[in-house]
Order: sequence, then C-alpha cells, then structure tokens
Amino acid sequence: MAPTNRVAAVRKRTKKPKGIENRVRRRFKGQIPIPKTGYDSNQKTCHLMPSGFREFPEVPLMQNRTYAAEIAHNTSTKSRIAIVERAQQPNAKVTKANANTRLRIQEH
Repeated sequence: MAPTNRVAAVRKRTKKPKGIENRVRRRFKGQIPIPKTGYDSNQKTCHLMPSGFREFPEVPLMQNRTYAAEIAHNTSTKSRIAIVERAQQPNAKVTKANANTRLRIQEH
C-alpha cells in the first residue's frame, strides 16, 4: 500500500456531488466521504426556538426554563385550555397557545 497525503475528512463544501462520472459520488475506494444530511449544523442550537427554549411535547417539571411545550395545530380549544392551565402551575412556557385560549382562561 502506497503512502498517501490525504486526510480522511469531509471538505468544507457541503453540496453533494452530482456528476455522472464523479468518483466521490460513486464512493470509490480512497476518496473523501460525502457530506450527509445535518453535516456542519451546530448541535448546541439544534431544536432551539428563536425564544431560546427547546421544543418539547410535554415539559419536564424541573426544567421549565429550558424547555417549552408546543401545542399541535389540530388540538381543540377545550384541550388547549387544559394544557395551558396545567402549564401555569410550574410556570412553564407554552407555544401555539393562541390568544383565544388565554382569554377564555381569564374568563373562568
């Protein structure tokens, strides 16, 4: 086996090669690896919302400053009210709670 000066690393260019005769796309032995989905994305900001909270379907009780519960778009108003009231006890943040739900909670 001949010595080589290549380093086993993915290039900075993250586009997948599309050429018909491209050695990297055809995965020939000795070529650089192909960048896969998610390559070069920051793991610290993964699943982080613009508000700084992490999206989570049900908020852990002790981590209400890190995670925010997200209500699905097809949840009924009755269920939304129950979810928001339950989230107010540990003072957790809820996204997609919409204004109608908050108004109905204040009426009760």
